[in-house]
Amino acid sequence: MLEINGLKKRYGDFTLDCTMSVEAGRITGLVGQNGAGKSTIFKSVLGLIGTDGGSIRVFEKEAEDLTVSDRRKIGVVLADSGFSGYLTVRDIIPVLANLYADFDRAYFEKQVQRFELPLRKKIKEFSTGMKAKLKVLTAASVNAKLLLLDEPTVGLDVIARDELLEILRDFMEKDENRAILISSHISGDLESLCDDLYMIHAGQIVLHEDTDVLLSDYGLLKVDEKQYAGLDRRYLMRVRKEPYGYSCLTNQKRYYMENYPGIAVETGSIDETIAMMVRGQEA
Repeated sequence: MLEINGLKKRYGDFTLDCTMSVEAGRITGLVGQNGAGKSTIFKSVLGLIGTDGGSIRVFEKEAEDLTVSDRRKIGVVLADSGFSGYLTVRDIIPVLANLYADFDRAYFEKQVQRFELPLRKKIKEFSTGMKAKLKVLTAASVNAKLLLLDEPTVGLDVIARDELLEILRDFMEKDENRAILISSHISGDLESLCDDLYMIHAGQIVLHEDTDVLLSDYGLLKVDEKQYAGLDRRYLMRVRKEPYGYSCLTNQKRYYMENYPGIAVETGSIDETIAMMVRGQEA
């Protein structure tokens, strides 16, 4: 669905160097701190900025060869995009119908009602959550095959985030040949949604893993100096010195639980995994 190979983009001291893919039938998450390069990837895929190397393929075509019809199969939400604040939801319905031949007006109107978005209220008077839901709902209503969503949950409360994620689950359930690439610096938003996760730091992909594997097999070992000296380090990915000894990231949590019953083994969160991949040292 989307293949990025050796994509490079330089801004002063920042360099993006990225290889990743998004497969049909899957929701792929891109997680990283603000400034890590997430938005640069999205804008590069959409052709909004020039690149300094690498290739981007969408729907098995080079990105620059996409037709107008191809581009209509891509639904997009960017952090700095949106409708004019002087329009209402009722105003944008005919606009979408004219722009997208496959715009599902009945679905759109049903979801607008479901998520209590006012039809006649100007968008500039919407709450942050209402604006976010409108943008995602619009992208999901044009019969797109690929959604590119850059930080769609930023600034939302728990309820609004949950409702937005519900829209995305509904989108995927309607067609198994669809896919989503969604980014966030709040990893907890993506744990229950994504099939796989890429972690990016300072323009580099530092880890790619299926979400269920990440949550079930990865863990943190908390050991003192003596315990660390006796550890089998074959399955340690990163190590960080701590006041009590060492914190060790592993993707073989069960191995250490079975073979070292005296050590503390914790199920690490995605945030902790990112921190270890970024700040830890090679074992």
